[in-house]
Amino acid sequence: MSTRAQEIVLALLLVALAVLFAVWFAQDKHWLATQLVFTLPPLLLALGVLVRRGKAMFWAGVLALFWFSHGVMSAWSHPEVALWGWIELGLALAVIGVASTPGLRRRFGRKTTAG
Repeated sequence: MSTRAQEIVLALLLVALAVLFAVWFAQDKHWLATQLVFTLPPLLLALGVLVRRGKAMFWAGVLALFWFSHGVMSAWSHPEVALWGWIELGLALAVIGVASTPGLRRRFGRKTTAG
């Protein structure tokens, strides 16, 4: 997969996370706070990835660790929102995988020898 394709996939995953949070917390009594804390960061990161900001892909991977932890906590301790937590967990793992691929390729990819 090309780098641009990875960026588009990552941006789509981040938008999917933002949509998940927007729907999940739509009826929350602290609606504005939940949107600022949960929905806004993946949207801003998606925008940063699409316009190729240097560290957006890195920060998406870092924040996905938080989303993964939140998803595990929600799925495990709140049965009424377990489905939302599992979806968040899956999307977070996908973000981590896609965001980490370029660095893993550079680290473990085939080495070229200079002649």
